[in-house]
Order: sequence, then structure tokens, then C-alpha cells
Amino acid sequence: MLELVNAYKTYSNGSDDKHIALDHVNLKLATGDFMLVMGSNGSGKSTLLNTIAGNLTLDEGSISIVGREVQHENDAVRAKYIARVFQNPQQGTVSEFSILENFRLAAKRTQPKLLQFGIDKAFEEKVKEKVSLLGIGLENNLNKRVGLLSGGQRQALTVLMASMDEAQLALFDEPTAALDPRSAEVVMQLIQRLFADRGITSLLITHRLKDAQLFGNRLIFMHEGKIARSYDEEQKRILKPEDIFDLA
Repeated sequence: MLELVNAYKTYSNGSDDKHIALDHVNLKLATGDFMLVMGSNGSGKSTLLNTIAGNLTLDEGSISIVGREVQHENDAVRAKYIARVFQNPQQGTVSEFSILENFRLAAKRTQPKLLQFGIDKAFEEKVKEKVSLLGIGLENNLNKRVGLLSGGQRQALTVLMASMDEAQLALFDEPTAALDPRSAEVVMQLIQRLFADRGITSLLITHRLKDAQLFGNRLIFMHEGKIARSYDEEQKRILKPEDIFDLA
């Protein structure tokens, strides 16, 4: 479903020196795989997601999604079939807009630019059904300004909005990093329910070993731009911190 072949990406600091962010990475995910990605800062995790999403262009190599090569498509084109959730809830929501208006913006993301997309009763009911999954009564207050919500509530809404379209691939860049433990658990369970359980291929960056053990069916650990370790579902459930972080 998703395949990277010899993915190579460097950054220049303005001199002749180059930092290798991805060092000929080969990665293949089948439809329905839910892969967790771990690694220290600068290991290449975010670069991996950004090249898949189209925010960054590979220096060498190829990326294909459902057999279609996409490395020359920009992020706007790929947004039609890739759902994405960022670390900061504010990146996925507009504080000044209501819950309903934020969902409208999310729905327009994959619509043709000339198509006028309004809020009708059917759309409102669809949003209400989605928001009710949170179990906190926000479905009865869709006109509430998102800026008044907690960080955990906003991130949960971002996940819900990302699931509105029929995405073929979902990318999560440390979606729980800014949340308290309880909110983080809610968001992870929501991702599992709305994406993994529906068979949508997903990649999620995390620093939390507990999440990597409890969620998903695959885990990779990145180091210096390479996939240093790879674990299947059974292997990752019995991991200890020293198993991952000892790369000597």
C-alpha cells in the first residue's frame, strides 16, 4: 500500500556540509498496517512523515501509495488521500471558529476549489455523530468556539476531522506529545478506533513506549536517518526501554 524505495533526504546548513535526514530508507506497509515510529530527536522521524505527506521532496528514491508514484506530487495534491494530525492541536483547528465551522474547513480540504461547500442539516448531523464519540456532550454544543476547549479536546476534534474523508493513508506526528496522560489515552484510543480498526494504513510518531506496545501491529526505531530496529506485533509487546534505546 505504501512503499519507500531508497528514500534519501539531506539538509544543508548553508555551507558544504550536509545533514543526512533519511539515509536510503526502504519501507513497505500493507493495507491496514498501523506502524508506530520511535527514535531520538534528529533521527529522521518527522522527515519520514513530511516526505510521505509531500511537504518535503526526496533527493533520491521513490514513494508510492497504492501503486502510484507520488514523490513529484505536492502536499496539496496528496491531501486528497492522506489524512494528517500534527503534534500541536492548534495546527489542526482554528481557535476563532466554532466546532462546526472547523469541520466544514476540514471537509473542504479534499473538495475541488470551485465547489461551494456549505453547512446543511445532513452535514451537521454527520458532525454531531462524529463528535458524540467523545462522550463529553460537545455534540450538543457545535457552535462553541474551539479556542475555549482544552488541548486534549482540540486534539480529539482534529482526529475526528481527519477521519471525515475516505483517506487511504493517515499520518500522525506525535499527536499526544502536548497532552496530559488521560487526554493522550483518549486520543490514542480514538485513532485506533477511527483509523486502525477501519483498516486505514497509518503511521504514528511517538516517544511513549507504552503506546508503541499497546497500539499498532508494527514498530520501527529510527537512528541517524536509518531504520535501526523493526518489530512485529508480538515482539514489540514484550519490549523494555533498554531493548530499543541500546543501539551499541
